Amino acid sequence: MSTTTSTVDPTTRRVPPMGGFNPTVLGIELRRMLRNRRTIVFTLVFPAAMLLAFGGQSGWEEKVGSGNVAAYILASMALYGAALTAAAGGSMVALERSLGWSRQLRLTPLLPVVYILMKALVALVMGALAIAAVNVVGAVQGKAEMPTHVWIECAVVTLFCTLTFAALGVFVGYVVPGENAMQILGPGLALLSFLGGVFIPLDDYAEVVRQIAYWTPMYGVAEIARWPLTHELPWYAVLNAVAWFVLFVAGAAWRMSRDTARV
Repeated sequence: MSTTTSTVDPTTRRVPPMGGFNPTVLGIELRRMLRNRRTIVFTLVFPAAMLLAFGGQSGWEEKVGSGNVAAYILASMALYGAALTAAAGGSMVALERSLGWSRQLRLTPLLPVVYILMKALVALVMGALAIAAVNVVGAVQGKAEMPTHVWIECAVVTLFCTLTFAALGVFVGYVVPGENAMQILGPGLALLSFLGGVFIPLDDYAEVVRQIAYWTPMYGVAEIARWPLTHELPWYAVLNAVAWFVLFVAGAAWRMSRDTARV
């Protein structure tokens, strides 16, 4: 009697189409973010509330580029809200790791790069919601004045700037355990926003503080987000934004590769 021996390695996992990209998993990620009350309050409601809190101050009607000071502040608050939201989405990997979900995913054929791509898509969607919330409040408030195309351009540019903070969130999520990630990112982004000219124009700071601000992660993206309105974009602001994006992506990829190598 002859026997047939299988030559197939049982440990071999065939990679599914598109590296395992799954709309179902993407939908689960989005619903999980939207069910998180802390995310909704601190990343969607808080920036819009800050815009309302700043309302009615003198000087908002002064001209800035194609609009006024109120439009400048609106664009800044939209960036802050989107950055918080994107960072919160990225930092969810910390909670997933603590619950063992990341380990389960590593046992599937899902490619790590696809996993990060889904995180980026979730960050973009949540960032878009944050930007929309701030812009709706700004429109209802009626203080901001800028052409419609500038309004749209600021929102679109701001949305793409949020990818930097999605990468930051993933990086911190792989470094910091559990729910501590947002406890670091929340105050950290607020401090960087003050220092990077998001809340207060850099012209109001002393020269020493301005020189430090030019090196912070918020400075470059803030200048880019407001560029359709101000028509001012120094080359070093673009260099700042690109450099920090590359640094955060590289850091996230490095930490993820180390985490993935354990299985």
